[in-house]
Amino acid sequence: MTGSKSVSDTSRTGASRRVWLCGIGAALVAALISLAVGERVSRPLFDAWQRLSPRDLSASDVRVVLIDGESLKQLGPWPWPRYHLARLTQAIAAQKPAAIGFDMLFPEPDRISPENFAALYPELSAASAAEVQALVPMDQPFGQIIGSAPVVLGRAGVSQDGVDPATLIVDAEISGTPPPALPTSREATINIPAMEGAALGHGLLNGPPDDDGVVRHVPMLQRVGARPMPGLALELARVGAGQEKIVMAPDHVAIGPNVVPVDPAGRMALRFGEVPLRNIHSAEDILKQGFDPRAFTGRIVLVGLAAEGTADVVTTPMSATAYGTLVQAQAIDAIRRGGWLLRPWWAPIAEWGAAASLSLAILLRVSRRRWLVPLGGAAIVVVGAWLSFNLASWQIDPIRPLLVAGGTALGVFAGSFVEARRERERLRETLVQERVTAAAAEGELQAARSIQLGMLPPRGELATLDPRIDIDALLEPAKSVGGDFFDVARLDADRIFFVVADVTGKGTPAALFMALSKALTKSIMLREAGKLDEAATLLNEELSRDNGEAMGVTMLMGTIDLATGHVVLLSAGHENPFLVRGTSVDDHRLDGGPPFCLVDFPYPAEPLTLAPGEALVLITDGITEAQNADGALFGAAPARVAVANHADASAREMTEALRDAVRAFEAGTEPTDDLTVMVLRYWGTPQSSPGGGGGPAEPVEG
Repeated sequence: MTGSKSVSDTSRTGASRRVWLCGIGAALVAALISLAVGERVSRPLFDAWQRLSPRDLSASDVRVVLIDGESLKQLGPWPWPRYHLARLTQAIAAQKPAAIGFDMLFPEPDRISPENFAALYPELSAASAAEVQALVPMDQPFGQIIGSAPVVLGRAGVSQDGVDPATLIVDAEISGTPPPALPTSREATINIPAMEGAALGHGLLNGPPDDDGVVRHVPMLQRVGARPMPGLALELARVGAGQEKIVMAPDHVAIGPNVVPVDPAGRMALRFGEVPLRNIHSAEDILKQGFDPRAFTGRIVLVGLAAEGTADVVTTPMSATAYGTLVQAQAIDAIRRGGWLLRPWWAPIAEWGAAASLSLAILLRVSRRRWLVPLGGAAIVVVGAWLSFNLASWQIDPIRPLLVAGGTALGVFAGSFVEARRERERLRETLVQERVTAAAAEGELQAARSIQLGMLPPRGELATLDPRIDIDALLEPAKSVGGDFFDVARLDADRIFFVVADVTGKGTPAALFMALSKALTKSIMLREAGKLDEAATLLNEELSRDNGEAMGVTMLMGTIDLATGHVVLLSAGHENPFLVRGTSVDDHRLDGGPPFCLVDFPYPAEPLTLAPGEALVLITDGITEAQNADGALFGAAPARVAVANHADASAREMTEALRDAVRAFEAGTEPTDDLTVMVLRYWGTPQSSPGGGGGPAEPVEG
């Protein structure tokens, strides 16, 4: 007795150790996956949190002037003549703003210059053309207005066809150690000389989105050639604050007292909000008389495009279509007042620590089936990450610990399942395996085929079972033996039981389990007198008990009362039967349940009444999943067509027609699964069926 207990304890200890190893291995795999995907998994979560808790921009002193659809309607399409832009800039500058920024480039001269205008109208006299050409191009007055105001113009880093960055003016004094992975452009696209040299500051407009197309960061610094240059938002913030210097470090940039954290690429992770409508003005309104003369005083003003068809439309965490100028405005405000997302240096430590703690909790609690601790820990991780985001704008990733913990749980479940199977197999007799090994010889397989098919009721007997019903069935195994079976048995003077089933797998193992399943099915059905739901429960228990190979069985069983046509059906994960009414053939959908041998399930018995002449066609997936040489599946629709084409034929003709349609589709391709068909046509009163009835008995394989 003591020795037996010791062996049992040792077995349980070994099983527990293997479950632990499965859990730890799965956790390591999940950790590697987390490292491989990086932040891409957590981005959607942080985006959703931004929408749930956007940044409050009501106190922002950044104002936005949009050249919107109404402005283009009033003043003409973009690009505008420099005259309109000069008037707009002059109107803004008259209110003494802290800085004016243009979120656009002016790399070409004014298209409506006097020279271009004169060339556009050759009908002008020589004197008139000379007078027009003598006018001052509006680029010069525009440049003068820019030079008289605190204007910041944009630049763009390009790989070619730009200017040498060594020739460019860098307005701010930039010092310190740059972030280690600053993006670099070889050259730059700049504005025309009349404006480029007049501006008080210059900022780069480059700001590519993340690899999923969403803008979450705004560049603070980039390198053009060998020189670091500020982004437009940083430069506007510097000019607006009256600072001369930008101090950079590997993890931040500073303008006076304002220190902004950046990533290795020199980008600020922006916490987005909604720019208040009162801070946004149409360019057309500013050019009107009566505009508020104090709207821009002491504030930073950003001018940009916001008309339909313009290119400055981006996707942000807040919106699929947002104007880039509004993103820049939020970035300027964040630099001045704070409004960025921060990933603390200790965030990875906290995430991996939480992952390890949750995984350990799962491993420690699995043997006791107490999951409250790991589930509570997971909830704490998620809530803590949300609170740190909402209150402190920290990006602490809860996905990583949940992913690792989920991998651990999956590994533990898989290990427990394998150990449970191993325990059953250790206690189970080896009869099935011995018979499979003994049947390896080809001669024995052929004998097994004959035996298996001989277990099925002969087709001739089916045809003459009762004059009130025409029954026919055939089975063709994919290999020498197979896992499909059917059966028909009389329960009493009026009731007949029928079944079609499919054991998972093919060949000898499936055939052996098929024999067991068929014997148990008929035995239980006769014992239960046709009570399908009770019989299914008993059958599921018996098949699961003797199921050493963990095979599943799909089954469609039923009874028919030949006096009334009343049919009761029960499906365990099986194909729906076809219901033939006249020339109409439809799927008769059943609620059913899962295949036998998977779980305990209260299988429902589902009634149906057949009128005289109506038929049921029962099939296995060897029909619908038959494949041709291209790997295409036969499918249910062609099966219904084949039945419909013989809807008024005898049961025998209908089964053979469906079989022939499948074989024609396969076109000589080796069958991939057993093929089984059963047809039951209810007559109600004794008579001969169309097509000559059942005919003499033939081999059951058809």
